Amino acid sequence: MTTGDKYQVNEKGYYGQYGGAYIPEMLHPNVEELQRRYKQIIAEESFQREFQSLLKDYVGRPTPLYFAKRLSEHFKAIIYLKREDLCHTGAHKINNTVGQILLAKRLGKTRIIAETGAGQHGVATATVCALMGMPCVVYMGEVDIARQAPNVQRMKMLGAEVRPATSGSKTLKDATNEAMRDWIANPVDTHYIIGSVVGPHPFPDMVAYFQSIISEEIKVQLKDKTGNENPDFVVACVGGGSNAAGAFYHFLQDDKVKLVAVEAAGHGVYSGKSAATTILGKPGVLHGSRTLFMQTEDGQVVEPHSISAGLDYPGIGPIHANLFETGRALFLSATDDEALEAVLLLSRLEGIIPALESAHAIAVLDRIGAKEADVVVVNLSGRGDKDLDTYLKSLKL
Repeated sequence: MTTGDKYQVNEKGYYGQYGGAYIPEMLHPNVEELQRRYKQIIAEESFQREFQSLLKDYVGRPTPLYFAKRLSEHFKAIIYLKREDLCHTGAHKINNTVGQILLAKRLGKTRIIAETGAGQHGVATATVCALMGMPCVVYMGEVDIARQAPNVQRMKMLGAEVRPATSGSKTLKDATNEAMRDWIANPVDTHYIIGSVVGPHPFPDMVAYFQSIISEEIKVQLKDKTGNENPDFVVACVGGGSNAAGAFYHFLQDDKVKLVAVEAAGHGVYSGKSAATTILGKPGVLHGSRTLFMQTEDGQVVEPHSISAGLDYPGIGPIHANLFETGRALFLSATDDEALEAVLLLSRLEGIIPALESAHAIAVLDRIGAKEADVVVVNLSGRGDKDLDTYLKSLKL
């Protein structure tokens, strides 16, 4: 939502110098209608009543804020996990898809498309389309289809058509390209449910708003558990950055709360197999907005790499580009190997098998500078069932 502060979107759709809507002419009517109407629609009492009801009774909110006792002892800080992995469909993604499907219905759209990397957003979109009886096409890179097979089957069971993206690295970037092409070809009846805080304005603002329920709940739950609604640190992984945007949202204005965003360093930041955008990227236009992304000297996208399909993206959302540039958030990165170590650590200390994406956030807890009395909230964005095949191949158990 626009609040007029320097970390939120302005009236022209920018976070500082990042954002905007760089789109083909055929999409102008769709995007302009969305820009004009989304705030009005989501402010309506009937929308909020239906949205809040579905979040509570269908998604399962509020999700727990869990004190991780053994993890706290290990890292010598007071660590809470925001359990988005316990949402229906197994990740935070459904907060956004519930909001956008309700918005699409009120806009009179009859067909839904989406892109997905790890498959969590695809499953969440297929789920709400089944709930609302709407046809659904999900674009997914061929590589991701292979490494996230359980989620592909879940989407098909829910009635969605999964279309493979076969160009480029055959991952999330290419799936997003294909979804954009579909939307350009079907601008009248189709709503594109973008899964992260990327794309043309108003998508980054809209997705951040729908995900802001995460930080809204953290404040209430932390107040109840500690007497203080603000932690010292909030830590979240960043691909496009939807879970981080939601976890940071209600803390953006309080500089005492340190925000830590964790990117995927793949085989190493400078290995040529990385997705550490803030280190390797520079400003440019990607998927409809001006942001930071990894590119060659002539502006061509550099193929990213991460063992985590959800972080395998060459850019970050404009809200995060602005948080990086202003220094409001600290950006760190974790390698594939560090993330895998974190998976085992959390599994064996707390009995929670995290998604590979979330494990990146766990992997940096010894580097954020937290002291023993500091309260740290880690947003556990998803559960690890979908990554079991990768775990079995990569971990020597």
